[in-house]
Amino acid sequence: MEHEAIIVPTETRVSWAYAVRAGTYLKEGENDSADFYLPTSREGASIIISPLADPVRGIMAYREKPTLCVITVFSATSCGDGANFERTKVPVTSADSFQQTLIYSGRVGNKLKLGYREFSSNLARPAFNNEVEYDLEDSKVIGYKGARIEILDAGNQYIKYRVLQN
Repeated sequence: MEHEAIIVPTETRVSWAYAVRAGTYLKEGENDSADFYLPTSREGASIIISPLADPVRGIMAYREKPTLCVITVFSATSCGDGANFERTKVPVTSADSFQQTLIYSGRVGNKLKLGYREFSSNLARPAFNNEVEYDLEDSKVIGYKGARIEILDAGNQYIKYRVLQN
């Protein structure tokens, strides 16, 4: 499942009273000209509020211009033009979501050992645990359950890789 969001790459001052910290902020609504985002990022960053400023309710980003605004609990806006942000979609997991994981178990010679596990509602599904082994002499690209991963480097305690397909 994906959720619309904005990525603010660097701290952005929108006025004397507010600055939006770098982070990914999830969308919570929209109107004809702008989108509205939660005031706390996925990474835990929030809006910096000056001592005399009103408490914050959310962030607004105009669609037609690079303007970010902070919306206060009194529905007042404080805006800054020329803001650097990017609209995107991000994966969202919830307590009842389905997750698939590959777990690196190490390398023996030219063979990589990986574990595969499925989770549903944050619980591992025992019937869906599996150990797999890949020979790097055959290929540096491994695949499992639709994922394709290029192995760049691997030791017994680390792996460096690039996801080609998820």
